[in-house]
Amino acid sequence: MSPGPAASARQLDFDSCYRAVQSRDARFDGQFFVAVRTTGIYCRPSCPAITPKPHNVSFVLTAAVAQQEGYRACRRCLPDAVPGSPRWNVNSDLASRAMRLIEDGLVDRTGVSGLAGQLGYSPRQLNRVLGDQIGAGPLALARAYRATTARMLIQCTDMSMSDIAFAAGFASIRQFNDTVREVFAQTPTELRAKGAPRGPGVAGAAVTLKLAVRQPFSPPWLHWFLSAHAVTGIESWDGQTYRRSLDLPHGPAIVGLQIDTDHVRAELRLQDMRDLGVAVHRVRKLLDLDADVAAANDVLQRVPALSPLVDAMPGIRAPGSIDPTELLLRTMIGQQISLPAARTHAAKLVAALGVPLGNPDGGITHLFPTAAAIAERGHEVLTGPAARTTAIVDVSRAIAEDRLTMHPGLPAAELRTQLIAQRGIGAWTADYVIMRLLGDPDILLNTDLVLRKSAADLDIDLTDTSRWSPWRSYASMHLWRSAVARVEPTLAVAPAPPITTRSRKKVS
Repeated sequence: MSPGPAASARQLDFDSCYRAVQSRDARFDGQFFVAVRTTGIYCRPSCPAITPKPHNVSFVLTAAVAQQEGYRACRRCLPDAVPGSPRWNVNSDLASRAMRLIEDGLVDRTGVSGLAGQLGYSPRQLNRVLGDQIGAGPLALARAYRATTARMLIQCTDMSMSDIAFAAGFASIRQFNDTVREVFAQTPTELRAKGAPRGPGVAGAAVTLKLAVRQPFSPPWLHWFLSAHAVTGIESWDGQTYRRSLDLPHGPAIVGLQIDTDHVRAELRLQDMRDLGVAVHRVRKLLDLDADVAAANDVLQRVPALSPLVDAMPGIRAPGSIDPTELLLRTMIGQQISLPAARTHAAKLVAALGVPLGNPDGGITHLFPTAAAIAERGHEVLTGPAARTTAIVDVSRAIAEDRLTMHPGLPAAELRTQLIAQRGIGAWTADYVIMRLLGDPDILLNTDLVLRKSAADLDIDLTDTSRWSPWRSYASMHLWRSAVARVEPTLAVAPAPPITTRSRKKVS
């Protein structure tokens, strides 16, 4: 029996979505999904199959909604392998903030009550809001991410199915088997037979994944940004691969990333396979892989002074963060000093107070120090102005004592208020942390000296940038790139990504 029509989200315009499907517009992959009533499957907008008739389709915001309505994932276009939706960063409403935490695996770790508590709502209120705005509650949304993690483990490792079931967060083998059959219309064994060559999938072994990216995508900026900020002991860059340690819910990990024009190759060495989904999510946030840069370009290219910058690197990204504490403390360490000096100070802190890895790999030997360790011994290690050292230690103590709370589900205004209240944190630091931690696309770092000089050299007025909204974070990146390109030739011009047919009408 075929499922009924999926409940179309109110935020989606049917005609705009259908035009994107007709043109197989890959720009919208992950931004919505196509539920086809006659076949009982759901697809990505760019699915190469014959376009279904309008009266046979409906459009939903997430794969979870389609699965909840009984639709199965298309075997041809693999809709769960698309980039994530940029909608959750562009918007700051409750549903968007909840989605950021669900994607980070919070429901599997703390349940719906833990998710609701982080957001400051009751579970009942949260269920109602998500059901109304997205079409599925937190359990259904978490189930969809669990299914994707299971598929990655099935197809990319030789782990036993029972180990995969619990690593992906399922409560039982039966629940795992039922979910895989319902979502993918195949048994786990059938799904594995169609997978790529596999690794052992045991603790410490490498899991290699090919991460989808939303086009246009320009790797040179990420190459420069990650290498220029890499701190010895926790990060490295050899000209091709960026590697770093990760502090994940069930233990440490090391990831190696090769960033290409059409995908990112990620090699993950996990202490606990339950962390695979979280690790992938955090890598995607770090590299800003889900950004709707085409929409940003449409706005920024209308500004004459910015248009040449966009043309030079149309797929620029605004890098996110792996860990809130590390992001804030490294940002404070780097205040008013050069990047090399900031790296030196941070590396000294890592060597003295970082958490040693049980299985170091090459130059990756530690996790970044905990806030508690810096609060206790930071004065012994940190050098430089006494006021800055004291501020870093005090902020570390506030984090360790839960007086300063930072996570991706916070509203930007609330996070800014918390940060500004701390001694030693000004507007620039607060805005930079908000941009990278929350993935906020509309932060203009107009107090940054390099950015201001770049704007002045280009005769750009930073006092009125309302026309740049809601993409001012990307304008900030373009201005930074323009300044750095004067001394870094690889940033002067980016290779143009392949042109694909696309609808210029933005889905509302």
